[in-house]
Amino acid sequence: MKTGYVAIIGEPNVGKSTLLNSLLGMKLSIVSEKPQTTRGRVLGILTEGEYQVCFLDTPGILKPAFELQKMMIDELRIAVKDSDVVVWMTGLWAKPEHVPRDLLRLVKGRPIIAVINKVDLYPKTQVLPFIDRLKDQGFYSIVPVSALTGDGIDRLKRAIFECLPEGPFLYPAEDVSDRPEKFFVAEMIREKIFQTFKKEIPYATCVAIEEFKEREKGKFFIRAIIYVERDSQKAILIGKKGQSLKQVGASVRPKIERFINHTVYLELWVKVREKWQKDKKFLKEIGY
Repeated sequence: MKTGYVAIIGEPNVGKSTLLNSLLGMKLSIVSEKPQTTRGRVLGILTEGEYQVCFLDTPGILKPAFELQKMMIDELRIAVKDSDVVVWMTGLWAKPEHVPRDLLRLVKGRPIIAVINKVDLYPKTQVLPFIDRLKDQGFYSIVPVSALTGDGIDRLKRAIFECLPEGPFLYPAEDVSDRPEKFFVAEMIREKIFQTFKKEIPYATCVAIEEFKEREKGKFFIRAIIYVERDSQKAILIGKKGQSLKQVGASVRPKIERFINHTVYLELWVKVREKWQKDKKFLKEIGY
């Protein structure tokens, strides 16, 4: 038996969450076309045969400008330090200097696998020279993939399995994460906000589950609070006669019901919390 932690790192919007979902064969991490969607470590557990991989989806590598982003980078560094293997994702648009050498120094001799994503969008005449550029960077393996289509995922799994240390499974074989259901419910709501609204609204919001009540009979009751920073953002999120907020709830509720396998009464509220992204105490209160 072989098991271990594998951190997936890379620049914002490179496809880390899509890769995690593809490796697991299910949607666990939220995904959007906007960068910086992932704000904290998300553990996804893959158990196949005698192998158990504990993947850590991480926030994108960036220069932090405020408290939330500082916490995101702290999460990233902890994930790298705690991992047995690091998967560094990149793409053909990147340059050699984009290799995060300061971050990869934390790995201290553990295997690093370079994953080139979105290769389905480029001809092989561009992919092969890019692989050659990475060969002298000290990576254990270089694997081209398309996280969206699944091309190369099995090859990546084999490379990861080779690197895992021997040891007993860390989690029951049926587990897919260590996070509670309400964490994923909050993430689904936040994903829908990212998909629905433009400009600053997605980045100005966070979601906290105020109540998650399971019932033996009838629907589960979930009350979620969506925090924004200004009254003007609250007005946009709610919309005329509450239509925008109702649309978010109506769109996300079926996804929540499929995830927890139970019908749900979902109640959404919007509250203003000025400068919440800079409020370290508040960020810890809501789980960051």
